[in-house]
Amino acid sequence: MAKVVTPQAVRGTQDMLGEEALRFARVVETFDRVRRLYGFGRVEVPVFEATAVFARSLGETTDVVSKEMYTFEDRGGDSLTLRPEFTAGIARAYLTNGWQQHAPLKVATHGPLFRYERPQKGRFRQFHQLDAEVIGAGEPAADVELLVFADQLLRELGVSDGVTLQLNTLGDAATREAWRAALVKHFEAHRDALSEESVERLAKNPLRILDSKDKRDRPVADAAPVIDDYLSAEAGAFFDTVRNGLEAAGVAYVRNGALVRGLDYYRHTAFEFVTDRLGAQGTVLGGGRYDGLIEALGGAHTPAVGWAAGIERLAMLIDQPAPQTVDVAIVPLGEAAEAAAAGIIARLRRAGIACDMAYRGNMKKRMQKADAWGARYAVILGDDELARGEAAVKTLADGTQRPVPIDALAGALAG
Repeated sequence: MAKVVTPQAVRGTQDMLGEEALRFARVVETFDRVRRLYGFGRVEVPVFEATAVFARSLGETTDVVSKEMYTFEDRGGDSLTLRPEFTAGIARAYLTNGWQQHAPLKVATHGPLFRYERPQKGRFRQFHQLDAEVIGAGEPAADVELLVFADQLLRELGVSDGVTLQLNTLGDAATREAWRAALVKHFEAHRDALSEESVERLAKNPLRILDSKDKRDRPVADAAPVIDDYLSAEAGAFFDTVRNGLEAAGVAYVRNGALVRGLDYYRHTAFEFVTDRLGAQGTVLGGGRYDGLIEALGGAHTPAVGWAAGIERLAMLIDQPAPQTVDVAIVPLGEAAEAAAAGIIARLRRAGIACDMAYRGNMKKRMQKADAWGARYAVILGDDELARGEAAVKTLADGTQRPVPIDALAGALAG
């Protein structure tokens, strides 16, 4: 008989158990708790969309669209794509479901995303993100709220030390157009000094040259015109309001004039929370205002702002989480006790008491299991206890033991 080959995980995917899974869960649980404090409702969108949704929102010439998307043709001949990010799908849902009636709409979600890129530390081809959006609000207060939300999330995860908020403005449409023209003129004058990638960007996405990591580009990029020289009075006032709001909320930031977003529908605030604890790929949360996206998808002009954060990358930064524990370990001895224990454990769980039962082993092994679970109590049940209608409740911290009527176990163990 031919040997059966064991299937392996697809490159760029991951399986999680134990501490890794606990870290992941802690990020998600903290996010869900904090987003409720800020009034962000949970939203769910499909894991795949028509390819045009992402091509139009991310730009046909971007690496994500041209190189990284998982695109396939379904049996009906439609081109579909596994979502590489959340914002486009949420914007599509806003339009197709008539959610304009709820504007300003504050929504949050988390889940898997897919990009075909080189796997590296904290980056996978199936990865997971947190996402928060405010759609239909053009006021700088929405930007401030999202940034304070992000700051509190990082604080409550215990990862804010060593993380810096980098902040910039991309101005309004008039500002961006004037600045872009000045950048193109500057880069064209120094075309011969640019890297091959930046020469390509000059035609398609000149703003991205500003954040190039190529050493050949840095002297030219560092000498480029700055947006503040072209900032309209309205755009300057918007940015001042954002900064004043952050200062009032006690959120520290640094100005990074090279922080840009290449697509034309981005406006005003752009930001990244950056750490030096993850090597060169240091951004753990980033976002900005995208006032032109919904218009690019065929809707009316709709201001919006949002951010996303990688769950895996945040999980790598948090302290070792406490192991999952139970309050009560059920230790049945004998077949009759095991049959009765099934009912007891069900009633305790329905009463909100976290408990578990070892399926096999003698008394010693089952008590060792109770210790390993971190249980506060062990409920010991044997033939003698059953005959009396009671169980022996042992407090594991000090070893004391007392009899408790089976019908009164939930009340006795709830404290």
